[in-house]
Amino acid sequence: MPLGQRVGDKSDSRYCGIETEFSDDMPQVLAHNKSGGFDFVLAPLIDPSYRPSLFASDVSNESRPLPFSGSDLVLSPAEWSGHVVGKISSWIDLDSEDEVLRADSEKTLKQEISWASHLSLQACLLPCPRGPSCSNYARCVNQILQSLNSNMQLWLRVPLEKVDIDDTNAMLNDAEHMGREHVVDSWEWWNSFRLLCEHHSQLSVALDIFGSLPSIPSIGRWFGEPVRAAILHTNSFLTNSRGYPCLSKRHQRLITSFFDHSVQIVLSGRLLHNISAESSGCVLINGSENHVEGVIRHPMRPYLEYVAFLYRRMDPLPEQEQFEIGYRDFLQSPLQPLMDNLEAQTYETFEKDTVKYSQYEMAVYKALLDRVPDENASTMTTVLMVVGAGRGPLVRASLQAAEEAGRKLRVYAVEKNPNAVVTLHSLIKLEGWETIVTVVACDMRSWNAPEKADILVSELLGSFGDNELSPECLDGAQRFLKEDGISIPSSYTSFLQPVTATKLYNDVKSYKDLSHFETAYVVKLHKVARLTPSQPVFTFNHPNCSSKNSNNRYKKLRFDISTETGSALVHGFAGYFDATLYKDVHLGIEPTMATPNMFSWFAIFFPLRMPVYVPSGSLLEVNFWRCCDASKVWYEWCVSAPTPTPLHNSNGRSYWVGL
Repeated sequence: MPLGQRVGDKSDSRYCGIETEFSDDMPQVLAHNKSGGFDFVLAPLIDPSYRPSLFASDVSNESRPLPFSGSDLVLSPAEWSGHVVGKISSWIDLDSEDEVLRADSEKTLKQEISWASHLSLQACLLPCPRGPSCSNYARCVNQILQSLNSNMQLWLRVPLEKVDIDDTNAMLNDAEHMGREHVVDSWEWWNSFRLLCEHHSQLSVALDIFGSLPSIPSIGRWFGEPVRAAILHTNSFLTNSRGYPCLSKRHQRLITSFFDHSVQIVLSGRLLHNISAESSGCVLINGSENHVEGVIRHPMRPYLEYVAFLYRRMDPLPEQEQFEIGYRDFLQSPLQPLMDNLEAQTYETFEKDTVKYSQYEMAVYKALLDRVPDENASTMTTVLMVVGAGRGPLVRASLQAAEEAGRKLRVYAVEKNPNAVVTLHSLIKLEGWETIVTVVACDMRSWNAPEKADILVSELLGSFGDNELSPECLDGAQRFLKEDGISIPSSYTSFLQPVTATKLYNDVKSYKDLSHFETAYVVKLHKVARLTPSQPVFTFNHPNCSSKNSNNRYKKLRFDISTETGSALVHGFAGYFDATLYKDVHLGIEPTMATPNMFSWFAIFFPLRMPVYVPSGSLLEVNFWRCCDASKVWYEWCVSAPTPTPLHNSNGRSYWVGL
């Protein structure tokens, strides 16, 4: 039964499974574990003693059916698909030098996955690679993936720690720690395997969690990978003062992070704590315990109850996060505000962001106090122009700031969208602002202002700061700002960060064309690994007093992938911005200094046509261009080290923003 329920949480991580041994009585196995509180079983589909070569030599039994776990009729289709994950035989070794073993392994792998597909299982667990050289194993899996039922995932079992090559399989089978004189990073095994399988979207990861964990940066890489399950071994549990199992603080944080990333927990191993197998009986129902007299307690129940405890104690999702769940890792095309008129629904979404407008209000408030001394407050009127006024939220914020500051305003609300202008006129009439606010139905770049402004307010920032053409718009509007006038915002800087983002990469790859790999996307990043701190790219200041009129830019960035993180695969770059509205008032989405509780902007994602492998301790060198001509603005990007990539979006052939 589910571990618990969090408001707004539809995550698969609510369900917890258990790894079982082979049994030819699958109904009994499933019934026993479901009654113990588990939602599904991770179970072998075939007798582990079966070998095709031995079976073929048994001439007297040629007509005997293969030793699968009974008929497909022993469970209903709903039980097979909803409560069983198939476990492929762990003895298979497709890269063995023993030809018989290799042939047996290949035949068995295909038989078992075929049987699992016939049963409509949602997933099958593949054995862990036996070392970094797994080419034949990956080749066979890749062949299977080409014709696999689209509803089934293959989970590759990988230990979440640096392991000794010779001891890997003993560790996985016995769940015991071994010596590590010749250790390797198990992420490298996964990376080699998925590269050989061409980044197939139905190939995922199941991580084995033992008592020791690698460094936090090393673990962080996995949150950008397609991790579907975490197999939590009983030997990773400690014992609390009452004799019950518990986890270390590091393990607790890891499991909680898995919950947040929709990773399902699977318990594995044997009972290692001295807890009586019989009790008054206890069943988890909707996250609470219900006692039933005389019921035999499932031996793994104490571990399940602890995992459920970790799930239930998580903070409920904030309202903002609940709203954004549907946008997580979903590719959206950036707005084209100059070419397209926004719809009412888009305006409404942005206008709900009260944090953003309170920051603008504070900026206008401070600018008015600096602009007009107290002794002139009753006699001096400040001319404020809102360029790109939309439906009026910045007009309202500016008037509220003036009221708070005790300053007089004359406002021009400039907006090119004729539909938004209708709403603006209605707002002004409703609020009684006719003598204060003048609506100008015009593109700011072509408007001839009747007077110059003291303060110019705009909301033209995109996820990358300049990607909605704020520089070009404000440069055009600057001619009606007084020489000592104030621009809000006064500056903004874009930032880039290399990320592992398997889901985003596969989503772009699914379009099967070049143009989608050369397009920037607005994304609510969730299942990504941020590999290094972000770095600043382009900065624009307003008013622009520079003699250099061009808004073309070029920047070379060097990111250090640390040895503590380990090697990584870069699927693209996350882009952010940070803007100074006025003096110390800022807003932005760069992770380390993001404005709290603001949701108007998601990050922007620049994909790479081919992911770049960056060895541990290496530099990733990235080149970024902002290019302009008379009709459009576009970005170009490439990686120059450690491995050069093609130049993306040359001459804006795939993605551009129209002027």
